[in-house]
Amino acid sequence: MDTVKSVTSYPRMSGIVLVLTAAVLWGVSGTVAQYLFQQHGFSPEWLVVIRLLFSGLLLLGIAYRKERQRIWQIWKVKHNWTHLLLFSFLGMLAVQYTFFNAIHYGNAATATILQYLAPVLITCFIAVRAKRLPTAKEVLAVGLALVGTFLLVTQGSFHSLSISGGALVWGLSSAVALAFYTIHPRSLLAEWGSTIVVGWGMFIGGVGFSLIHPPWEFAGQWSVSSFSAVVFVVIFGTLVAFYCYMESLRYLSASETSLLACVEPLSAAILTVIWLQVPFGLAEWLGTACILSTIIILTVVKEKDQSADG
Repeated sequence: MDTVKSVTSYPRMSGIVLVLTAAVLWGVSGTVAQYLFQQHGFSPEWLVVIRLLFSGLLLLGIAYRKERQRIWQIWKVKHNWTHLLLFSFLGMLAVQYTFFNAIHYGNAATATILQYLAPVLITCFIAVRAKRLPTAKEVLAVGLALVGTFLLVTQGSFHSLSISGGALVWGLSSAVALAFYTIHPRSLLAEWGSTIVVGWGMFIGGVGFSLIHPPWEFAGQWSVSSFSAVVFVVIFGTLVAFYCYMESLRYLSASETSLLACVEPLSAAILTVIWLQVPFGLAEWLGTACILSTIIILTVVKEKDQSADG
């Protein structure tokens, strides 16, 4: 019995390790991006294009070595490539661009925390699709999310914002994009795997965005530190992190990945405060706690529903 339990729990443990790795890398990557924007004059558009193109090509190269036939087969079925194109532009590209703009207009901590309103949006979407009223705990989670957002963007004041309007709009847009990014590709992942889906998603998103902002249109200051920062964002904050996150969805539910990914906003907030010395007061920390608590509540609801179904 113990042997069976350990074997069946192994995929779940793999999923937990994968999503925690992705969360920490994303948190650090967001802070590194803020460093590039604010101290070296890089533009979010350029970093998004470079991030998607290089990471997409690297992932597709890995997929080609392992599955050189399957890498092209995904395009032979209309149902697959239409979903892949939607994922590439409305998921992959959208979540990258909105997130980096939220950092550009604000800071990595606030941008990351606002993005983690996505589980609340996912819960609302599922309730509407199922044509049911939200449960009491879901209503509580939505209420906490609203309170947390209010504290985060106003420092508790009803008269002014503590962040720019651009940071707020892009941060909320990033939450919408992340919700779509989490829900949409599950069938593609189940059939084709993370390497092919994420690789094509990044590359297609990068190529599409290159038509709007070519990668050779660069503005900023190069140095050893800025070059190292770009390499970190592309390799560890994108290639490794996105692969780990998408792979974790094969073993964990969307709500579980959202819970474990709470490490991302916490790591981003702590690093932003310590490294970049961004002020983060009591109201912001309380807002962060409210938003992250919604993820815990929603995950508990999901687990109880699964137990009842079992």
